[in-house]
Amino acid sequence: MSLLKLKPACKDYLWGGTTLADKYKKAGSGSKIAETWELSCYPESPSIIENGEYAGLSLSEYINRAGKDVLGKNCERFDSFPVLIKLIDAADDLSIQVHPDNAYALKHEAQYGKTEMWYIVDAAEGAGIYYGFNRDITKPEFKKRIEDNTLLDVLNFVPVKSGDVFFIEAGTVHSICKGILTVELQQSSDVTYRIYDYGRKDKDGNTRPLHIDKALDVARLSPVEAPEDFGPHLAKCDYFTADKLMIDDLYRGRADNDSFVHLLFLSGEGGVKAGGEDVKFRPGDSIFIPAGTGSFEIHGRSEVIATFES
Repeated sequence: MSLLKLKPACKDYLWGGTTLADKYKKAGSGSKIAETWELSCYPESPSIIENGEYAGLSLSEYINRAGKDVLGKNCERFDSFPVLIKLIDAADDLSIQVHPDNAYALKHEAQYGKTEMWYIVDAAEGAGIYYGFNRDITKPEFKKRIEDNTLLDVLNFVPVKSGDVFFIEAGTVHSICKGILTVELQQSSDVTYRIYDYGRKDKDGNTRPLHIDKALDVARLSPVEAPEDFGPHLAKCDYFTADKLMIDDLYRGRADNDSFVHLLFLSGEGGVKAGGEDVKFRPGDSIFIPAGTGSFEIHGRSEVIATFES
């Protein structure tokens, strides 16, 4: 089995910046990159394998060819690849938005809903996120504040710093504000209901569409409850489990038959060894270790987000 180094799909949304190119040497179609989809089987934007016998295949094509056993037993409960992992460079504010749960999204969008997690990699002084409401509000007030551009007055603004973690359940109104570099782990879905977009226009002079009626259907109009204790993990839910690894020299792990392991390297240089292979990494690299690989080693110094199914 191969250690698969993945090339991401790059997105050039209007709020993106140059950090992903400058810091992580990502290569998009333009000078700015908003997001890189580091682990993706999403049909329109898959990860591409860069090394070994499967080089040039999308991650989905590899899974189809190698067999679903490479995902592990814990993925058998899903009818499609369950997780999407991104790097996000918010050079400007993202829109205020909300995601539906599975039931609503399957009924109205023919795809799954979206629960997600953010790990803040870096943040400018004073940067923050909008995370739920600062008090309970009603649907009529929610709608009126959208219409008269006072929605921000009732949102909960949270200053952030490197290392902070936020779990965003479906139904939580939220936004990443400018000056933040983050890892996002989410369900493999692209359903977003945009509520407020600061009156911005795209490169063609058009405002981006809003999805007010659907947002009114799915938004939770209250402050975010205290997050549950994920124990040793950054986050754990039905769709992914995430750990942070701080490696000074050597880390030993396993990708057994239960789950694949995905490694996203945020700093440092070194290599990943398994089965006689040694795949080098640098900051921003993404490596997929198939289920059943067994023992692997990470050598070097790095901050790593490790994701698997449990």
